[in-house]
Parts: sequence; structure tokens; C-alpha cells
Amino acid sequence: MFIDAHAHLDDERFEQDRQEIIDALDENEIDFVINAGADLESSLFSKRLAEENEKIYFTAGIHPHDAKTAHKEMFAEIEQLLGHPKCVAVGEMGLDYHYNHSPQHVQREVFLTQLHMAKQAEKPIVVHMREATKDTIELLSAFAPFAHLGVIHSFSGSVESAKIFLDMGLYLSISGPVTYDNAGRFREVVRALPLDKLLIETDCPYLTPVPLRGRRNEPKNVRYVAQKIAELKSISLEEVAKTTSDNARMVFGLTKA
Repeated sequence: MFIDAHAHLDDERFEQDRQEIIDALDENEIDFVINAGADLESSLFSKRLAEENEKIYFTAGIHPHDAKTAHKEMFAEIEQLLGHPKCVAVGEMGLDYHYNHSPQHVQREVFLTQLHMAKQAEKPIVVHMREATKDTIELLSAFAPFAHLGVIHSFSGSVESAKIFLDMGLYLSISGPVTYDNAGRFREVVRALPLDKLLIETDCPYLTPVPLRGRRNEPKNVRYVAQKIAELKSISLEEVAKTTSDNARMVFGLTKA
């Protein structure tokens, strides 16, 4: 029924019960989970998860936080991972000017390198963007329109920036913050966005939705994101689940379970 378009089940917070969570995907109506790589280590871990579990697919890439650690050999190993049959995208990559764990110019260089990799590999992209809308748009514009699609993950921007990304051929993935009490302005943005361009995600173990905020997030909680979208758009949960799942299948080239 649901597809969690962005998760981090490789996170150490899942060490004690990771397989139990994966084994329960069926009973929680989760068709697939896309586990996102953030560096070489997590991309390799995600690959193993995908190989061992039918419902897990993965992405391979370097997060802006880790851009400062990137080097030629790492890019070469990421590039090799892109040829894996269950690797569905390059990323997560992008820009994060909130934390600036890597210098901004290094973030931009590593982002640009991965955009070239995605184009060469004919793979979708998964983009992280925080307080860096202008530079993200500038770098993406050089590659648009995206014939092989892609996603702005955990989108929290404006209607204006959403239109720019949609015009590029990208999709927008909505996560837990849409359920937060202080998200009134963003809810109006989501209300205005076309459902046929949306995905849903948890970004677990982060961004746990209401009513579970404060706890570790899990793929099954993507239901709460879907419920909030259904409420905002005055449509059924089933319609949100079907449309966002169809969108994810198309973006990532997934087959039915």
C-alpha cells in the first residue's frame, strides 16, 4: 500500500531490532523501502540490506555533511554501486547550509560530481536541501530537465521553489514535519502541490511524525504522513497511498512486490 521513499535503516539506532522491523513491513502495509546511502559505508550497508531483503532497495551517494571526506577512490566505489540491480538512484546528495559540516564550496563540488555521475549512469537523483535553495536550483538547472527523474527529499520549501523543481522534471517527497504543530505555512504549500508529483517518506530514524514525535522513527510511520496529506487535500488515504506509491515506482523503476 505505502512506499517509504527515504529511510536510513542502516543507522545504529536500529542495531537491536532492524530485521524485526523489516520482517514486519508486510503487516504494516509497506510495499517497499528505499534505504538512502549518505557515504560509502552506509551505501555499502544499504546494498547488503537490499540483497538480503526483497522489499528493500537502496541509493548510493555522499551526503553534504560528508562531502569533506570525499575523494577520487570513493567516487569510483560509489560509481560501481550504481550498477547494482537494486540501486535505484544516486544520493542522497546536495547542500546543507544549516549545519555546514562540510565547507560550502566543497559541498557544491561534491554535489556537482554526483550530478555528473547520475547523468552518466542514467539514474535518478535524491537531493538533500537545507537553507540552500538558491544554490541548489542553480546547480540543478545546469542538468535540467531530468530525463531520468529524481526527488527533492524531505521537501519543506515554498510553492515557488516547488514549481521550479517540478518544471525540472523532479518529484517532491514529503516527510514527518508536515504533521507538526508549527507547520501551518508548509501545510498550505503541500495543499497546493499536485499529488501526482509527490512521494512520502520517513527519513527514519529522524523526523518522527505526530503523534509519535520524540520517538525513533520507523518505516511504518509513513502512514501518518499520508494521512496528513489526505486530510489537507480532502481525499482518501487510499488515494494518497496509491498515487504516491505509483509515483515512487515510476521514479525508482520499482516492480510490484
